[in-house]
Parts: sequence; C-alpha cells; structure tokens
Amino acid sequence: MTEHDLAFVDATTQAELVRSGDATPVELVDAAIARIEKVNSEINAVIHERFDRARDDARAAIAGPFTGVPIVIKDLDAAVAGEPCHWGNKLLRTAGWVDDHDSYLVAKLRAAGFIVVGKANTPELGLQPTTEPLVYGPTHNPWNTLHGPGGSSGGSAAAVASGMVPVGHAGDGGGSIRIPASACGLFGLKPTRGRVSLGPDQGEAWSGMVVRHVVTRSVRDSASVLDCIAGRMPGDPYSAAPPTRPFSSEVDVEPDPLLIGLRTATPLSETDAECVAAAEDAARLLESLGHTVEIAGPAALDEDMMSFFITIFSTNVVADLHEIERRAGREVTQVDVEPLTWMYAELGRATLGVQYAEAVNEMHSWTRKMATWWADDGYDLLLTPSMAEPPPVLGDLVVHDADDLFRAAGRAVPFAAYTAPFNVTGQPAMSVPLYFSAVDNLPIGVQLVADHEREDLLVRVAGQLERARPWADRRPTIHA
Repeated sequence: MTEHDLAFVDATTQAELVRSGDATPVELVDAAIARIEKVNSEINAVIHERFDRARDDARAAIAGPFTGVPIVIKDLDAAVAGEPCHWGNKLLRTAGWVDDHDSYLVAKLRAAGFIVVGKANTPELGLQPTTEPLVYGPTHNPWNTLHGPGGSSGGSAAAVASGMVPVGHAGDGGGSIRIPASACGLFGLKPTRGRVSLGPDQGEAWSGMVVRHVVTRSVRDSASVLDCIAGRMPGDPYSAAPPTRPFSSEVDVEPDPLLIGLRTATPLSETDAECVAAAEDAARLLESLGHTVEIAGPAALDEDMMSFFITIFSTNVVADLHEIERRAGREVTQVDVEPLTWMYAELGRATLGVQYAEAVNEMHSWTRKMATWWADDGYDLLLTPSMAEPPPVLGDLVVHDADDLFRAAGRAVPFAAYTAPFNVTGQPAMSVPLYFSAVDNLPIGVQLVADHEREDLLVRVAGQLERARPWADRRPTIHA
C-alpha cells in the first residue's frame, strides 16, 4: 500500500498488513510520519513529535494484535516515558517536564504493539470542550479549519480524522472522547467507570468522572483496543467486571430488538435544530433495523446536576494545580495558567471539605436515580445528540478579555450538556458519526448510552449502524 492508501485504512487492517508480510512496522511508522509532516501545519494536532524514537520502536516492534500500528497520545491523561507532558500549561512547558515512566494504559498499548509517534494537543488541564490552549495554539477541525475539533481530546481526534494515524488516545471527564469524536466524524466510546486503569499515578480522576480510551475511525478498532487496555491493575480502588467475551467479538453480532429512549432536550442548554435532526435521523435508522424508539429518558436528567458537578470539577482543578507545583518546583500563580483555569481554581479554593463530601454524595444519589430507568423501566439504550450545538467556530469558547470569563464558561455548557451526565453516573456511552450539518457540512454525532458494564451492547449496536450506514470512505477537507 502507498502512504496515501494507508491514511484511511483502520488500525486492524494495518496490523493485518504486518502479519501478512505486506508491510513492516517501520513502513507503517514512516508513512504516518510523512502524513503528519504533510498536514499537521494546517491542523496543529501533534505538538510533540516522537519520530526518531518511533522509528527505533518500530525496528524493535514486539508481536501483538496491533504490531507496528502508529498512535498518538493525548498530552494529558497518560504518561509516556521520556516524553514531555505539559497538560496544555505554559509552566509545565517552561519547566520542561518529562515523564519518567509509562502509565499502565500506555504500557498496555505498547504491549499490544502500538508505536507512539507523537503527543496530541489538548486544552489546559482538559477543562474545555475545545482545543485552544494559549501555550500551543488552537487545533483546527479537518472538516473546516475555521471550526474547532472539540475537546479535550481534540488533538487526537483531528489527527485521526485527517488520516495522520488510525487511533488516538483520549480521556473523558465530561465528554472529552465523545465531543471530539462528534466534531470530527469519528467513533468514540467512553467505557464504564473503572474499565480502564488510571494508574499508577491515579486511582481515580475528578472523583471518578474521568475514564480513558481512544478515538477511532472504525468500531472494530475501538472494541479491539478496549480489549487490550481494559482490566484491573494492582491498587485500583475499583474496577468494572470483566466481560464474558472479548468486546471485539461483539462487533459483528446483530443485537436483539431493543427498546431505546430518545431525548433531544436538556435543561442545561438549548439544542440546535441540526443536532435534534441528527438524533431523530438516528432514531429512524434504528427503527429500520428492528428496534423500538420512544420519546423517553430518565426523569433525573431534568434535575439540576451542575451544582455538584462544578463543586467536584473545581476542587479537582485545585488538586491539578498542586501537582503542577510539585512538578515545576514552585508555586503556581495567576500568570501561570489561563484565566478560566484560575477562575475554576478560585471556586475550588472557596469550597469547604464538607461541601466537597456532600457533592460526592449528591453525585452518587443522582446516579442511583438515573440507574432506575435502565433497571426498572425496561429500556436498553438512551439516544441523544452528542452535543447541543454543531462544532463551534474557533475562538468562540475562549476568554478574550477580563470581562469575558463567565461568557466563555457559559459557552462551554452546550457542548457537554448531553455527555457530562454519564461521567457522573459512570455509564458507558458512545458517539456515532451518522450525520452532517446541512449548512457547513460539519460532522454531528449522536450519543447512545447503555447500562453499567454494557459496552458489549453498545459495540453490537455501533457495528450494526456502521454496516447500515458506513462512514469509512468520508474524507475531510484537510487530509493526508
């Protein structure tokens, strides 16, 4: 295969080329590097190149399900030994922080045969659903470079969507896998809380709201990678029960007829007509495949969850700043972080310990209310838009002056309004790329949510949707 041909074949196919002898790991890595060099200047997805080390790793590639397949790692959420990790923060960049070990997730990716070719851009501390850190500049959406790729895994998503690599590592604390997957026309599965270890550096992040996985072009890649990285590690505070069989074996299984609730409104934000249309279109497709779709959803979604979400979110920002202080060797001041980050930290510092404890209890109580819809009401899945608005224009979600803080913070809400509730509950959820906006031809994903530990069901339905309406041949405006 030529470099151009490799740009849009998935990771599974690339690994098959190595196994068959039709390509070598070095050839796959060299082709990915050439693609990054070709288009990254227009997109700004890869901020730390790892090209020479990637070639060395490819020459010494170990046998695994993804031997020689190139991948990017988000510059947050996962340590890569010997590589920078700056969290979108200028103080860590100035300090020249380099990780001295692999996270468990990265170690498992390496054991599967993946070759890390670079680190991908992220907003500061992963706090925004857009990828526009001041220290590294904005990442552009390959479908329309005036728009953003979502966040916080926007660099990874843009790299995959543009054909640089077939897989990008991602983390999700309020939608940061599903939001960029939706914005970039990719498949993004957020696993169940505890499915993927956050160790050895963390037991949990954002009080259990953060999970980690990847963004991909194909359902089978996502399922197969999850097989590689899932599983309890020593010292993990909790974990999801192991599946009865590999997630990859579910991709081609036709699901039984399901009862699916459809919800296209959220008390957190108005929902754009294009996003409503995307969800309704998906409902019709699901009905044509034999499922029953009803206007329904958990009643708890109409309750206010933002008060306890913000308490947990903001106090964890303070904890992240303390970790930056430890790494940088000095106190973090207001000039060391972006204005929104400092505002959230100030909220966190004003929170009493008992208020934090009460917020965690409220989170758990609200989760139990949500769970009854799946446990008692007989529904298998919930269908919603992935975002309440199409991908925003770059600059719309960032702070422009001192008086702009609350506007910028408020503008972030529509992009996480449908995703964040399921970081609170810890349920598995996915964004599926089935729709494009009529005006700008931008991807608009739809979200499907399953009961706890039912990634198998999501993978089956995603595979069914992918077969019914394939998306693999789509090409963004900027591509390798």
